[in-house]
Amino acid sequence: MIRKLAILIIGAAALQACAATDRLSYVGQTPPMTPIENPAGLAGTGPSQIPMPVYAAPRRHTSQTNSLWNANSPTFFGDPRAAREGDILTVNIDISDSAQLQNTTNRSRASAEDSNLTNFFGADLTGFFNDNIDPSSLTDLGSNSSLQGSGSVNRTESISLTVAAIVTQVLPNGNLVIAGRQEVRVNNEVRELLITGIARPQDIASDNTIAHTQVAEARISYGGRGHLSDVQRPRYGQEIYDLLMPF
Repeated sequence: MIRKLAILIIGAAALQACAATDRLSYVGQTPPMTPIENPAGLAGTGPSQIPMPVYAAPRRHTSQTNSLWNANSPTFFGDPRAAREGDILTVNIDISDSAQLQNTTNRSRASAEDSNLTNFFGADLTGFFNDNIDPSSLTDLGSNSSLQGSGSVNRTESISLTVAAIVTQVLPNGNLVIAGRQEVRVNNEVRELLITGIARPQDIASDNTIAHTQVAEARISYGGRGHLSDVQRPRYGQEIYDLLMPF
């Protein structure tokens, strides 16, 4: 047990040391911003394994061969909405959630048990015990227990953001896997917004925007790093102590 605990402490210390080394690399400087890279490499944006329905290939009519109108396009001059890998669309994030929960629990129990042993298979046991034991009141047990508990949750969240995302994959049924990242640095603080998910082309508005409520399997992350974030986090030793302390 002690050996496992020591290995856990050493591993946690190694991870914290790596994070500390990264933060020590820009002491006295502004935190660096992430270089532009393929958004398909973001967490959760790998090839989708969601089951796909089977779609038949669309039938082409010879009468449309020389027609200027494309039956698959909602506009005469083409569809400006994102539809292929590499296309860009705008995701409007407007989260306004609130939750109020309150639970109360009351429980009580009382029990009592009495027993005597004066005869056993016809034998009189009244003289078997010594004078300090009364066989007519051999045991007298009782217990009382009670429990009272209460809990409440009052949470309110409000986020209003807009971010541009890139189509990283087109699924066999036409749905789009999207991913986007936005970083803003103000003084010594970098704010980072990440979004990934799956969107239907039909849900994309004519202005090439989509609401976050229409993005399936959405993963939205809004955080930051820098001087203010460092102050708001507990020290490494305190985090390890809180993790390992069983009481």
